[in-house]
Amino acid sequence: MIAELGLAALWLAAALAVLQLVFGTIFTFKSAEKAEFSQIVRPAAAMQGVLCALSFLILTWLFARTDLSVKLVAMNSHSMKPMIFKIAGTWGNHEGSMLLWVTVMAMAGALIALIERRLPERTMMATLAAQAFVGLGFYAFLLFSSNPFERLDPPALEGMGLNPLLQDIGLAFHPPTLYFGYVGLSVAFSFAVGALLTRQVTPDFARAMRPWVLGAWIFLTVGITAGSYWAYYELGWGGWWFWDPVENASLMPWLAATALLHSVSVLAARDALRAWTIMLGVVAFSMSMVGTFLVRSGILTSVHAFAVDPERGSFLLALLAIYIGGALLVFAVRAGSVTEGERFSLVSREGALVVNNVMLSAILGVVLLGTLYPLLTEAFDVRVSVGPPYFNPVSAIFALPMLLVMAVGPLLRWRHDNAKRIRPELILIAVLGLVTLAGVVAFAGIAVLPTLGIALAVVVIVASVMPLRGRKLRLLPLATWGMVIAHLGIGVSLLGMASETAFTQEKLAAVKVGDTTQVGPWTIKLDRIDPVAGPNWTALEGVLEASYRGGKPVIIDPQSRNFWSPPQETNESALITRWNGQLYAVLGREAGEGRWQLRLWWKPLVTLIWIGGMMVALGGALALIGRVYTDLRRRRVMRKAVERRSEASA
Repeated sequence: MIAELGLAALWLAAALAVLQLVFGTIFTFKSAEKAEFSQIVRPAAAMQGVLCALSFLILTWLFARTDLSVKLVAMNSHSMKPMIFKIAGTWGNHEGSMLLWVTVMAMAGALIALIERRLPERTMMATLAAQAFVGLGFYAFLLFSSNPFERLDPPALEGMGLNPLLQDIGLAFHPPTLYFGYVGLSVAFSFAVGALLTRQVTPDFARAMRPWVLGAWIFLTVGITAGSYWAYYELGWGGWWFWDPVENASLMPWLAATALLHSVSVLAARDALRAWTIMLGVVAFSMSMVGTFLVRSGILTSVHAFAVDPERGSFLLALLAIYIGGALLVFAVRAGSVTEGERFSLVSREGALVVNNVMLSAILGVVLLGTLYPLLTEAFDVRVSVGPPYFNPVSAIFALPMLLVMAVGPLLRWRHDNAKRIRPELILIAVLGLVTLAGVVAFAGIAVLPTLGIALAVVVIVASVMPLRGRKLRLLPLATWGMVIAHLGIGVSLLGMASETAFTQEKLAAVKVGDTTQVGPWTIKLDRIDPVAGPNWTALEGVLEASYRGGKPVIIDPQSRNFWSPPQETNESALITRWNGQLYAVLGREAGEGRWQLRLWWKPLVTLIWIGGMMVALGGALALIGRVYTDLRRRRVMRKAVERRSEASA
């Protein structure tokens, strides 16, 4: 009965979403006549969050106990799997991942209903109605097309197990972080629709929306960084990004969320960029829906692409058309009513943010076109491949000027500034960039893009800390620290990307036990091959002695694993990390005559990619804490002012 209880909770949550949508919409357009309706919408949203959380917890319990009478558990779990992967199996499949999406969305709506009091009631009800409208599509998808609680009669004797590539601790946390990011963008979308419907695009609206955008951006940053590192060490191909459509599906919402974050911050602080903020709120959520469609519709073949049922793909495509089409229609009808807001000059911090938003939007267009074009041509039986030769140079056309503007932007004043005021800083940045560029060209002689990347990385790193100069660091707001650390993280990541691309050395060797080979500054000796066994796999493990520049040997043990439920062979890489890079080793098949294939890489400064990514997320977290604290303090001051006025009038 426990599975039926989870399904019943999901049905009740869907019914409350209908109630929330209907009563919220009526109040939005007839608030004077139906004032009492607002007292129904908030409790409905709160209870909806509770019911969805209950439904998801029940599914998690079914996976934890390996209830093989539930079809989803039988298809994606196994009694012999470690507990962490049993629990991760809850969202490591199509139905469970969509239930997680709905659960996070419902809980976000409940949080808004319970704590948000800054917006006018009409705007608040319109926002909750929009949130219910988005949620209803996913409820319908789960209940009519992808029921996670469907029974299996008779129960399976044993489960089929989770995809072995997903049986990794990193993948236990990577998908939820991305879903939190996607759902945060759905909340931002709901705020944007609510403000459009009530024509209340104000700084208060932006302050209410900003924490959700910032939170979504943080989770997307963590999710993309963690996913990149997982693919790097787990898939055994030695790369951290390949412009795969599934990778792009998470990158596109991040690009849109980055632009939206800057825009909503300007609106909250300076009452400018009103139309930009609304448009980017629609675009960001649209990109999260496009990503969901690509990964969950079965149109792609990937380790992440769970669905292969054309009916589900059609359902998701219909939702995509309804949400994006409806949002664009509302924007087209109501955008004319959004007033311009405060003006500013091109040479100002707002001007720099607008330039960066344009560049980010252009990069988003490049990625979207490169991702969808092969799918469109395949519909006409023409297969094309779009990869790094397209994405890298075309994206760089917009990324390089964007990084330069990002370096200079924080040095400018709001509203209006003069470039002469920051001339010393500009000269220092230019000199550093040119010296680095000349040094790389003279001593390294690498390709154009990595050379420019290293020079720009130095520029961004130095420029990111310039706003701290001449200020009392102890008194700086957390939001300022967050901006500095996030921009510094971008520079650090860029330096890692460019260095890894420019200086990586690869060696493919077939060696016997006792033989040695060389890659970069490392000497590697194959000591022996051992058979080993895990909880649901067996493997051949290569024991390697790796010495750096003739120093003391370090033992590493790459494996070639064979999983038996489901049957699949994987390569487990072995890594040695030094301050200046990583040694990356993969054990291949037996090559005959007692020789074994070894694939080795020396990747200088590659770890800076993920260190920088975590710095970006940390900067966002500091900014979020600072903004929330500032908003709470502002509310407290306003509440005390109202109390004083009440006492004075009494």
